[in-house]
Amino acid sequence: MAYFDEMTLNELIRPEGHACECGKTHDTGLRFVRIGQGAVETVPEALAFLGAKKPFLVADHNTWQAAGEKVAEILKSHDIPFSSYVFPASRGHIEPDEAAVGSIAMAFDPSCDILLAVGSGVVNDCCRVMAHAAGNMHMVVGTAPSMDGYASNSSSMIVDRIKTSVYARCPQAIIADIDIMKEAPMRMLWAGFGDMLAKFNALCEWRISNIATGEFYCENVARLVRASVKKIWENADGLVSRAPEAVEAVVEGLILSGVAMDFAKISRPASGLEHYFSHMWEMEALRRGEHADLHGICVGVGLCLTLPMYPELLKLQPSREVADQAFAAFRQEEWEKEMQEIFGDSAANVIEGEKKWGKNTKAVHEKRLQNLLDHWDQVIAAIREELPPTGEIQKMMEKLGMPTKPQDLGYDQDAARRAYIGSREIRDKYLLSSMLWDLGLMKDERFMP
Repeated sequence: MAYFDEMTLNELIRPEGHACECGKTHDTGLRFVRIGQGAVETVPEALAFLGAKKPFLVADHNTWQAAGEKVAEILKSHDIPFSSYVFPASRGHIEPDEAAVGSIAMAFDPSCDILLAVGSGVVNDCCRVMAHAAGNMHMVVGTAPSMDGYASNSSSMIVDRIKTSVYARCPQAIIADIDIMKEAPMRMLWAGFGDMLAKFNALCEWRISNIATGEFYCENVARLVRASVKKIWENADGLVSRAPEAVEAVVEGLILSGVAMDFAKISRPASGLEHYFSHMWEMEALRRGEHADLHGICVGVGLCLTLPMYPELLKLQPSREVADQAFAAFRQEEWEKEMQEIFGDSAANVIEGEKKWGKNTKAVHEKRLQNLLDHWDQVIAAIREELPPTGEIQKMMEKLGMPTKPQDLGYDQDAARRAYIGSREIRDKYLLSSMLWDLGLMKDERFMP
């Protein structure tokens, strides 16, 4: 069997997919990728390859200046008709929510057959949702190596004021012009690096979830993610000088990570507890009418909060007595009150979600706990095999000048603790915080941020 980490990007995206030892056939809707200096000139080639006749170009004020205007000129020079929508600068910061998708929908030209997103996170995510809803194709011209969602089949969206993953499909084409992407603000380069560093923990938690809950896990997909992280780690020093080869390595790693998510059909290979610190802070900022820092920046800080928990776990021999005592002390009314304190007006959605998922029920908890107790040696193996030496990641982040502490983002210890406690509540996803809850250790001071 061929391993994904040994394949080229073009081999990975073959239309027939890949039969895998895990029992699934992994495939992706991605059909056309161009990474390199001057790659933006291949926009007409990508449209022709996909059979698209009229793109609907979407950008925001910043991405229009970075690449949108250039894309429009290229389309005109090739006599390719198009319509466009640029989020007005007066609108300020764009959140990936119902309002943003609605703005695109209201401006959409139904004679267009493909959405052409010019941007990175928010523009790409909103266009993915819109394209899926409208039944159109979707392609993206990247403007910054700031996140790993370019090739993902999911969009990180705010729905009913809760940060969630909306699954749709990946874009059919991605164009990453290194001449454009290396000029992105350094903070966006940091964000992409932070988003990729998260994969160390994401893979560890994916293996732990497989042990505790029986969630699907594919080692071949995990190998692909490890390879993408390795590529970025080895080129990290070049980010400071915006060396084209370093930026290109980061971009390719980000796209490979997205392909891995599409192969798995879930975001699990790419995100864990560190992402949920970011999600919680983004939701809190939204409630306050403020803007959170870039997602990948918050993720990096979340990773610095998450990794110190593992050395404590390695010292631990889990106790059924401790776990049973903690579960026996659980009170639904107290939990709901705590959710109100953490989530405010969004608490009702969180409480309703728990009614659907049943994470806190005795039978479900008992099953997860028994799996952990029976296979603790496998949990320890996952930690030892997936995570780098303690402090190595934070040291590299500090070397690049990145934020590493909540205080660097304007959050105090209480905000970090609220995010940690709320992390297991916003989705039905088994995280490190979920395992600590099952073991009766979630609020043990050894693990609190």
